[in-house]
Amino acid sequence: MVDAASTGLFLDAAGMKALGAAIAIAVTGLASAIAEKDIGTAAIGAMAENEGLFGKGLILTVIPETIVIFGLVVALLINQ
Repeated sequence: MVDAASTGLFLDAAGMKALGAAIAIAVTGLASAIAEKDIGTAAIGAMAENEGLFGKGLILTVIPETIVIFGLVVALLINQ
């Protein structure tokens, strides 16, 4: 009978760190994409009515990207 530990089915410490870093990047990336979709849709609608709102729409569209940067920082801190 072959046990799970000898076949490598369990993650060691390095594998758990890598998994934690991957989850940090994936969750922040998905959250940013969802937020950017909603903000981008609203910004396009606002610019269709008033072209002067382009700058504000651009700034508001870029703000969710900072969430991914925070996720990257967390992933780098996990892998230290």
